[in-house]
Amino acid sequence: MSRRIAHLDMDAFFASVELLAYPELAGLPVAVGGRRAPPPRRLPDGSFEFARLADYSGRGVLTTATYAARALGLSSGMGIMQAARLAPRAILLPANFEAYREASQRFKAAVAAIAPRIEDRGIDEIYIDLGELAGDEGEVLALARRIKAAVRAATGLTCSLGIAPNKLLAKICSDLDKPDGITLLAAVDIPARLWPLPVCKINGIGPKASEKLAALGIHAIGELAAADPMLLQRHFGRTSGLWLHQAAQGIDDSPLVTERAPKSVSRETTFERDLSARADRDLLRETFNELCLPVAADLERKGVAGRTIGIKLRYADFTTVTRDLTLPEATADPRLIRRAAGECLRRTDLERRLRLLGVRVGGLAIPRPPGEAVELAQTELPLR
Repeated sequence: MSRRIAHLDMDAFFASVELLAYPELAGLPVAVGGRRAPPPRRLPDGSFEFARLADYSGRGVLTTATYAARALGLSSGMGIMQAARLAPRAILLPANFEAYREASQRFKAAVAAIAPRIEDRGIDEIYIDLGELAGDEGEVLALARRIKAAVRAATGLTCSLGIAPNKLLAKICSDLDKPDGITLLAAVDIPARLWPLPVCKINGIGPKASEKLAALGIHAIGELAAADPMLLQRHFGRTSGLWLHQAAQGIDDSPLVTERAPKSVSRETTFERDLSARADRDLLRETFNELCLPVAADLERKGVAGRTIGIKLRYADFTTVTRDLTLPEATADPRLIRRAAGECLRRTDLERRLRLLGVRVGGLAIPRPPGEAVELAQTELPLR
């Protein structure tokens, strides 16, 4: 191996955090999500009564599901009403993002104490450079077990590790022996371990690309590796076609990015029902303010400010529009963000019913000293 890169993926992260609070649900089909999912109700005997998917009404999507629920067809991003049809008796819990963020910080700190060169890829996954920390395969496996034990001690949760010569292969490997697994892959193992897998296992090949490849008779990674590069370039373009062929060969030279400056901060929410800017003025105003305040808090926490303020609207027919406004100076003041976002809102069609609303601050660069908490003014929503 020229490099040793590990991809650490927490096992069913959000659901596993919930099971720490409710261990009696271990092994049961549990779904997490829905803005109006009722919290568990404590009974007089100290036990909890949990909501079921069949009890839920309204719009919403699943944030995650336990492995037992996934066996019933449930998955993250699935509409809750669809999930209820597949597994009506599955338990439904509301998402607790504060708990997830706290657990994420703990597991990353535990790993960093052992292997400090880390690329943060999100709340539940990281890449780790193991190149200078271990020698032969036995030392690598011992280091992987040490990392997993540290994560378990810090969070009470399990994770899976894929270790390979590059990030692309490590990402694939971390999913091969879930949950609580370790997969070590060398270049000579690619034909036996990688090529029988479906092409969608390569990070970056989504449903549309998979369909196009299937139309060409390419379903497995090995078939993609054996495909004519010119054929791939004709159907996917020169750059994408070349990448597809190299990825199937296990070739990936992308570096580990240990420092990443944020480009934007945003918050959005999908409404339980389609809203009217006239009839639901108060609810929309409250939601708008609830989005601007945490965006400003996120900027404050990251020590940055931004000049470009934008909004995102999704209408009832699922069409999406965005509008943005560039300020003379960068800001992290929620009042200025709210005012600029309101100006963006005036440039949209508010006669149509709304499904989603989002607020974004981009162009982040300028550090800002800590400020004081403020209360947003209850300004009127613009109506045509």
